[in-house]
Amino acid sequence: MSVLAVVEHRRGALRDVSFELVTAGAELAEQAGEELHLAIIGGDVDAFAEELSLSGVDAIHTVAEGDEFNHDVYVQAVTALAEELDPTFVLMGNTVNGLDYAPAVADVLELPLVTDAIELGYEDGLVATREMYASKVQSTIEVDADRAAVTIRPGEWDDTEDAGEPGIEAFDFDLDESRVRSTVTGFEEVGSGDVDITDADILVSVGRGIEEEENLELVQDLADALGATLSSSRPIVDNGWLPKDRQVGQSGKVVTPKVYLAIGISGAVQHVAGMKGAETIIAVNTDPDAPIFDIADYGVVGDLFDVVPELIEQFS
Repeated sequence: MSVLAVVEHRRGALRDVSFELVTAGAELAEQAGEELHLAIIGGDVDAFAEELSLSGVDAIHTVAEGDEFNHDVYVQAVTALAEELDPTFVLMGNTVNGLDYAPAVADVLELPLVTDAIELGYEDGLVATREMYASKVQSTIEVDADRAAVTIRPGEWDDTEDAGEPGIEAFDFDLDESRVRSTVTGFEEVGSGDVDITDADILVSVGRGIEEEENLELVQDLADALGATLSSSRPIVDNGWLPKDRQVGQSGKVVTPKVYLAIGISGAVQHVAGMKGAETIIAVNTDPDAPIFDIADYGVVGDLFDVVPELIEQFS
């Protein structure tokens, strides 16, 4: 018996959620007394397999079909592999790609599907923790089935770094080309496209406390002084002051930088859902009761127009 985790890649590189799937899968496999198997579909499968040869992984199955994600290929490949391995659980990322094909995989395999899990456990069956009501409460789900498909939320598990020696083997199956009805012809960046905030080590994020668009320049100066990337909460994007690709939160991007400096951000649950995985959180807000202070490692109660210039002077 096994846990099967399907990793992700895009434009020649493994996505962060792939390494989190290893951690989540290894923990679940250990609790359930099973092996962890990874599936790599498309792209440079040999290079990806080498990169994913990590502690806790027992076997890696490579499927050399295509270069980029394709719904029809993934559904066929994952279901064919699952039919051969007969896994107890199939893990996928709760990502744009994962949510595209996971429901179809669960349907074909006739498995219950649990989405957006932030914690997994095994107690005579799968126990999954999810957030509900805009992340205001957590719910624990005991799956009343021997097997299940699960998508995990990115940013909730640490990466696995220790090397391992899993077996690596190619998995061949009869791909039905007539059922592959789409193909990736290219990528087009949206918004400014100049940065990817998910790759930043330091993020300076600004909220409605900045008051006016012209005041963004002050926070940008701080980001420059720190060698950081500028991001924001949703109101800034809704006002058209920054592009969508700078938005952190439930309806934006999930980020896990080493340092997250929140400037004038109250800490609504929708925003916190996108940044609570940061290693160190620093908040600046005039309201001592602002929710952001509940998760901040360090906090400054003060006017950002007083605090930010002082920080710029210190780090310039």
